[in-house]
Amino acid sequence: MNKKPDNQLAHNKYASFQYNLLEQIEAGIVLTGAEVKSIKARNINLKPAYISIENNEAILKNCHISPYQNAPDPHYQPDKNRKLLLHKEQIIYLEKQINENRLTVVPVSIYLKKGKIKISIALAQGKKMHDKRQDLKKKSQNREIQRHFRSN
Repeated sequence: MNKKPDNQLAHNKYASFQYNLLEQIEAGIVLTGAEVKSIKARNINLKPAYISIENNEAILKNCHISPYQNAPDPHYQPDKNRKLLLHKEQIIYLEKQINENRLTVVPVSIYLKKGKIKISIALAQGKKMHDKRQDLKKKSQNREIQRHFRSN
């Protein structure tokens, strides 16, 4: 079984099912203190999230971070857009890949690195329906093999 490492706070399994992940990039993310505490409590959902490039900035959209219980803010928006911290060359490269190669950028995981919250994003290409079926078939075959070895 794949266990999550201690420093991994959230993982987007949906991204690897929907897309072929081609290249991963590590980025920082701009957060408030209450959002950091909420993420460390694993109150985050990456499934509907995606990244867009606007005004030469990478923006994480549709990522739901639940409000932190001990910091009640009546004006907190859990699904607000959040800026990603990337080098200018990386942003230009991502924008070029999006426009020329018809790729998309999706968040893969959020984790701790040296006490800072980092996000792993990936250039991705959408899968066709038959690719998804093949992945499910391989997964069920691997599960059957694992069951067989456990029983013997």
